Amino acid sequence: MAPNPDQHHYVRKVVLPSGKTIEVVYFEDQVVRSDAVAPSPGPAETRTPLHLCGSCDSNLVYPTEWSEAGPRHWEVTLRCPNCEWHGTGVFEQELVEEFDDELDRGTETLVSDLRRILHANMEDEIDRFVRALDAGHIQPEDF
Repeated sequence: MAPNPDQHHYVRKVVLPSGKTIEVVYFEDQVVRSDAVAPSPGPAETRTPLHLCGSCDSNLVYPTEWSEAGPRHWEVTLRCPNCEWHGTGVFEQELVEEFDDELDRGTETLVSDLRRILHANMEDEIDRFVRALDAGHIQPEDF
């Protein structure tokens, strides 16, 4: 089958869990799955960010699954750990990219907090070890 020169396409590289990279070619006339619900268009200011829960206003919503649902849409399953809400929807690429950026910021915050806590715990363990040595509670035969 010869390619249609009027058909526009784009290529997206996808990294598989195995580490292998594949290229997926999308054509503009690709049909979005019939079971997927396309989001209603609207200005960016009126869209609710995906990390905000619509039930309890928590900002901790995270994805449990996501997959491509067309050339510029993603099907994302979301979960709120605060109120246990979960749902699935199809969202525009731009909104999913904003969500991904927010997830990256959250990850950076968690890693920073983890490092701070690990450092504080290590200092506490060292202080207790030094006190135990000074008090004679640790002997060479303990090792």
